Amino acid sequence: MRRTRTLKDGAWYHIIARINRGECIFNNEEIKLLFLKIVVRAKNNKKHPYRFEIANFCIMGNHIHFLLKPAHGESLSKIMQWILSVFAIHYNKRANIKGHVWYDRFKSIIINSLQQFISTFEYITNNPIKAGLCSSASEYKYCGQYFISIKDFSLIEKNLVF
Repeated sequence: MRRTRTLKDGAWYHIIARINRGECIFNNEEIKLLFLKIVVRAKNNKKHPYRFEIANFCIMGNHIHFLLKPAHGESLSKIMQWILSVFAIHYNKRANIKGHVWYDRFKSIIINSLQQFISTFEYITNNPIKAGLCSSASEYKYCGQYFISIKDFSLIEKNLVF
């Protein structure tokens, strides 16, 4: 029996979602771009825009990280279910395969303090550097630091409030 997800209205979360079988599907630039387009669609969906903020994110070869805050009254699970399932549908169609794309439920860690927020932000920022994908996070096109460096706030919030 799976554990009930702990939620806190108005909280920031460190979200982690892993690809099934540890496959590095995100080593493909087109697939990373597809994922980003779907996240932007979630925020700008005409039928039902999901209201949430992203402070930072990173797409790695076989997993993703978000530092995300749902708007008051918005469901974290529904936001992530929409993003992950829509991506899976598009990915499977593009790859001409069937089955699970994601390993299991996404992980969510509630951020309880400003120090934890800063530590999580730095952890996500440094992920591609530690993996040897870049020497500076602002060089890696698939993380929040890059978007901040080019002043593109389509995904990342410009004025963060903890």
